[in-house]
Amino acid sequence: MKIAVQVYSVRDHISDTETLLKTLEEIKKIGYDGVEFAGYFGTDAATIRAKLDELGLVAVGGHIGLDDFRADKLEETIEFQHALGVNAVGVGGAPHSTMGESVETGDVLGAAEKYAMEKYGMKVYYHNHCEEFIPLENGQLPIDVIGERCSLEIDTYWSFHAGEDNYALLSRLKDKIVLLHVKDGIDGKPKALGEGNCDIPKVIKAAKDIGMEWLIVENDDPVPTGLEDIARSFKYLKSII
Repeated sequence: MKIAVQVYSVRDHISDTETLLKTLEEIKKIGYDGVEFAGYFGTDAATIRAKLDELGLVAVGGHIGLDDFRADKLEETIEFQHALGVNAVGVGGAPHSTMGESVETGDVLGAAEKYAMEKYGMKVYYHNHCEEFIPLENGQLPIDVIGERCSLEIDTYWSFHAGEDNYALLSRLKDKIVLLHVKDGIDGKPKALGEGNCDIPKVIKAAKDIGMEWLIVENDDPVPTGLEDIARSFKYLKSII
């Protein structure tokens, strides 16, 4: 399996195009194979793609807003992502507190995925937090309602914190999952990998068993800096996969 990092983890190092490109260089030096973006800092896709190609990094995905997948912005969104070379793109979260919200979110992403698949074979995914595992008014889980309509990226710390057994969850949703976030934490506070109590060995076993190509490292609250944090996570993850 290859290892990517969610660029949100190193946001403290980035403020513009120059620092974005420099941070990509630092990510490669640590040893990562790819990145998942969370914002582009005003940088055009061609500039980012050129730097990725220079470094030998792969853009495995990105988190953008739900509105970017609506009909009036969809073509622009998918063309930008195609220029980056991604095979999947999604949202880091969207309304899901009611059945209506979950259906709406899933339908927007599902329609976008249909368009992106027909044009470029590109998946469109939804990334979870904890609340997607709280039953809706009809007893269904938001993650399942949304997952009936589009692809999924499972954040395995938030699912763990919600009380899910990650091996069972990933096995159950394997046909919908396109990417995985590997994250650690304690009591809802994210940590570098190996510094929390998440069931990471179960995540890795499940990822192997369902044939995942990529593992994506993320830490919402890196310490002391983003780059130092993701370096520790990379070392830990390489030691167990």
